[in-house]
Amino acid sequence: MGADHPDDGRLPRGATVADHIVARLAEWGVHRYYGYPGDGINGLTSALQRAEGRARFIQVRHEETAGFAAGAHVKYGGGPLGCVVVTSGPGAIHALNGLYDAKLDHQPVVALLGHTALPAEGGGYYQEVDLLSLYKDVAGGFLAQLDDPSQVRHLVDRACRTALARRTVTALVLPSDVQDEPAVPQPPHAHGYYHTSAVPSSPPTVPPEADVRRAAEVLRGGERVAMLVGQGALGAENEVRRIADRLGAGVATALLGFAAVDHRQPWVTGAIGLLGTRPSWQLMQECDRLLIVGSQMPYSEFYPPEGQARAVQIDRDGSRLGLRYPTEVNLTGDAGPTLRALLDELGPGPAPTAWRATIADATGKWRAAQRELAGQPADPVNPQSLFATLDDALPDDAMLAVDCGTATAWYARHLRVRPGMLASLSGTLLSMGGGLPYALAAKFAHPDRPVIALLGDGAMQMNGVNELITVAKYWRAWADPRFVVLVLNNRDLSFVSWEQRSGEGTPRFPDSQDLPDVAYHRWAEVLGLGGELVDAPEQVPDLWPRVLGADRPVVVNAVVDPAELMLPPHFTAEQAGKTAAALLRGDSDRAGILRRGLPATVATYRPRRRGR
Repeated sequence: MGADHPDDGRLPRGATVADHIVARLAEWGVHRYYGYPGDGINGLTSALQRAEGRARFIQVRHEETAGFAAGAHVKYGGGPLGCVVVTSGPGAIHALNGLYDAKLDHQPVVALLGHTALPAEGGGYYQEVDLLSLYKDVAGGFLAQLDDPSQVRHLVDRACRTALARRTVTALVLPSDVQDEPAVPQPPHAHGYYHTSAVPSSPPTVPPEADVRRAAEVLRGGERVAMLVGQGALGAENEVRRIADRLGAGVATALLGFAAVDHRQPWVTGAIGLLGTRPSWQLMQECDRLLIVGSQMPYSEFYPPEGQARAVQIDRDGSRLGLRYPTEVNLTGDAGPTLRALLDELGPGPAPTAWRATIADATGKWRAAQRELAGQPADPVNPQSLFATLDDALPDDAMLAVDCGTATAWYARHLRVRPGMLASLSGTLLSMGGGLPYALAAKFAHPDRPVIALLGDGAMQMNGVNELITVAKYWRAWADPRFVVLVLNNRDLSFVSWEQRSGEGTPRFPDSQDLPDVAYHRWAEVLGLGGELVDAPEQVPDLWPRVLGADRPVVVNAVVDPAELMLPPHFTAEQAGKTAAALLRGDSDRAGILRRGLPATVATYRPRRRGR
């Protein structure tokens, strides 16, 4: 990525400002653009057409998808920068939610926004929106309007450099008439012009030796060490494993950091937080040392009680250190080299074996309980059984795209992600509707690998049904056609229903919660894709080998029990009381909740031997 010379030599005679933008972005490694056309951005889409073979425009069904997919493009290793191309007014407005997902999950994305022609600005022209005001938050790292052809180099360079250095969203507003003006590849060597570089800045690597030594001193004395691993540890899987072994630590993971560890290991307790596991809760409640690597998990009640554990944190952004727990040592650096330096400083030593045995015991019992829950009868299909059987069938190179809802909980509790897999979701914005856009970005990044999208019916009705059209448009060009979409069809916004019960003490509100029953598998078949209806438990065991062996993308319409309990790892008395109050007030799912509640509670909260 990057070059040490300007791009003027590669621009053809008659090149436009838009051609120059595309060429300069290529210097930064941008070759794939997600978006939707319109007259406000036509100059740029025409440039992309002229750059065929060097740049590719992916046409999605809605600009929100473009924002989601651009961030996911980076998450799944498609390139160093994501890029969104949308038209003025409504197009730029639509893209905001997907771009906020990238911003909150710290993914570098550049948004290219079409805009009203310069002479018409300020006159109330069609689709004229104050984009500089609209985007000043989501693209607060760098936002500028390109009004003169000589600005291309320094505005593109600064947008890309800032997006990469700050791991954030930047944006360029491109008036429609300026896009078609003649390019100025080399600005004049004169006052008021800039001459910039398309070479990325070096990232932070290893903290000072004295700080690493202090961190080692804090961790070395621990007998019950816990690690919390987030997306900042992706790419440092080997270092995470080695330091966990050296410290005898148990490892909990934020959802964005799932692929940083091997979840088959007995010392990996799995997800943390409201959708996490009980062993992860116990790990934090009983530890005496805490090492946080690349995570900003915000639920403070799931960290150790203040004063219980001495803590060290590693993050490449020093401004995000010490924000979640009162750490003693904060190390600013990339996870891999920082952990290697910490390992060198720790040196060889015996790891506390009793603590690891306690962790393995708790984790094994939890996993057995989840398998038990997945095997229990439901009406008609137990959603957890779909995830438990998927865990057994996952290809080693699988890519997982997860939407927000109960699908997230079952993913967190049943799928043992392991090295070689890729997995992600809207981790901080927690936006519904991202699952299919993420799956598309994963597939375009790696068309030779299988992808599995895990969605609820609410998310499917938001973006999924439309983005299946995008799947149908492109799938025949993929080297591996496997693209499986699981839809949990319970006709309920069930995650919100549970939040209403446990948080508000109110019964389920059908006017806000009921969803239409859609034959998602039939819609897939209309589009020329495969469709599977699963509405009986006996259809589950052989489902995954069949759909993962299909010769085309497949949508699985799984009719699942809306009353399946999604219990947190630590169910407080207040939450239990409010849920009971909701049932007493006549919750429409009362019978199903009572039917499923006792077995789920017994399996989840079965007493265990406490060990040190």
